[in-house]
Amino acid sequence: MSNRSDFIVISDMVAANSKILDVGCDDGTLMQMLRDGKNVDARGIELFPDRVNLCLAKGLSVVQGDANNDLAMYPKNSFDYVILSKTLQSMLQPKETLEELLRVGKRAIISIPNFGHWKVRLYLAIHGQMPVTPSLPATWFNTENIHLCTINDFLKLCTNMNIKIIKSVALDKNGKVLNFANRLRSVNLIGEQAIFLLEKTNHE
Repeated sequence: MSNRSDFIVISDMVAANSKILDVGCDDGTLMQMLRDGKNVDARGIELFPDRVNLCLAKGLSVVQGDANNDLAMYPKNSFDYVILSKTLQSMLQPKETLEELLRVGKRAIISIPNFGHWKVRLYLAIHGQMPVTPSLPATWFNTENIHLCTINDFLKLCTNMNIKIIKSVALDKNGKVLNFANRLRSVNLIGEQAIFLLEKTNHE
């Protein structure tokens, strides 16, 4: 069982016995959690061969591939849910990736680290350097995060793309759930990460 709080929130968003695709599935911890806890038909795509091997050793159905290019090979509405966990900010074209996720899946679940957190702002203000924090441990020159995004940025993107947010959850540094309702500014300031359940507005 992972101690990642976002995995617990994601699991709560997934219906039992559904079909899911975990994009950038790492070592398969989330897939295994959903398979064992929700009896889902779980598939995964992962860039790094060593992580693919870890998934296969757990009996998971995972293929090696680059989500920047390979989502196009999946037919429309192939899955009930497509999951992208803390990876959107590292995609080459986040907007286009989001479009693909909602083409391949009837719904998408996205979790993002919040670069609008007050510690990130304070670190930059005091040190004049890109922040290094427990939730953002890499330095600017070796980080995978190439598109820095706040909770408010993501909400605006969904509005611009006419994407329906079915459910949104923000977590503080301890993994405690913060309520979005009527607290968007404070959530963007104190939420370390956020998870969104999304659907196309013209869902078929």
